Amino acid sequence: MTTAALAQASNAAIYAAMITLTFAMVAFAVSFAAGRRRATAVAASVGTGEGEGSVAVLTRPSDSPEQQEAGRRSANIAMSLTWLSFVLLLAGVVMRGIWAGRVPWGNMYEFSISAALATLAVFLFLSLRTDVRWLGLFIVIPVLLTLGMAVTVLYTEAAQLVPALKSYWLVIHVSAAVICSGAFTIAAAAAGLGLLKGGLERRALKRTGSSDGVLARVPSVERLEAFTNRVVAFSFPLWTFAVVAGAIWAENAWGRYWGWDPKETWAFITWVIFAAYLHARSTAGWRGSKASWIVIIGWLAFLINYFGVNFFVNSLHSYAGVS
Repeated sequence: MTTAALAQASNAAIYAAMITLTFAMVAFAVSFAAGRRRATAVAASVGTGEGEGSVAVLTRPSDSPEQQEAGRRSANIAMSLTWLSFVLLLAGVVMRGIWAGRVPWGNMYEFSISAALATLAVFLFLSLRTDVRWLGLFIVIPVLLTLGMAVTVLYTEAAQLVPALKSYWLVIHVSAAVICSGAFTIAAAAAGLGLLKGGLERRALKRTGSSDGVLARVPSVERLEAFTNRVVAFSFPLWTFAVVAGAIWAENAWGRYWGWDPKETWAFITWVIFAAYLHARSTAGWRGSKASWIVIIGWLAFLINYFGVNFFVNSLHSYAGVS
């Protein structure tokens, strides 16, 4: 296959993955919306009674068998489409690397499509161990946004690596960072869902006297917090390794391990935030919204490290920009 053909095939595979992910997003949304019908039914049940002075009766309605089956079917279709999207995106990333004649991590476009791939990979790996269909909508959306920005704003033709990138540390450091990008996104999505579900349940409890049915298809707040903690506990050591590997690579490329370059600084800030989260969970016993907000802030720091530094700050890492 010629170079031009590889480039076209890579781009076509990525666009096909985006189209498939769009259908997956719709299917996840249909499945997620099925849980909202239960919340509506709960609200409607309040105040039912017969005769003056009767006491309101709260029932716990459930979706009809048809609704439950429709929700499961939509979720299963969405997962199948997500697997197909992963395969298409993997093909696009691999063909990009073959086209470039190197690992496809030489600029922001390549890192973005690889980060989107890693996010899907972590999500699908988790799906093999537990049911995470409830999380699908909140993973597919950021992946689609990342790919959309990659193909519209960040796209650049493949080029040879600058001298600083011509090192085996590129594979070691960036592969760890790419995996962490996916894990941090999933942890932030679960933390955000925990905050949303907790807030909605508190308001429903005040309004109707019952919290049943609010985001019924999403696990309990406690399970969401435990899930978030497990994902962060997995990704934090890997991020630590990525930071250390980056320092070793910096010594190899620039003759110093650490220079407080903006990207190094924000990588360290991200590390500190997630370290604070794990420390607070294990020693201070932080639970609930406080811990969830730390995870979200850590994810935002990671995004600043990637997008903010590369777009708005001149640094030794400017080679990772859009040009």
